[in-house]
Amino acid sequence: MALSYKTRKRLSLLILLVGMPAYVVVAVSVMNALPRLPLWAEVPVYLILGFAWILPFRAVFTGIGQPDPDQPDEDPSKGK
Repeated sequence: MALSYKTRKRLSLLILLVGMPAYVVVAVSVMNALPRLPLWAEVPVYLILGFAWILPFRAVFTGIGQPDPDQPDEDPSKGK
């Protein structure tokens, strides 16, 4: 089932405002529970975790910055 543009836009906002901060808290808590890694190993782990959260949501975020494809195109010859 494909999501409409409006649904994807609302879902992406929810993911960014609620899901991402929750993921950050979980990722940092897990990293703190593990034995301390050296800095040279910890930085790549945080970089990988920083990109890993977006992978399941690629379909939701695709095309969100573009104009709504479901809206009819405005005819410039009609005027205002």
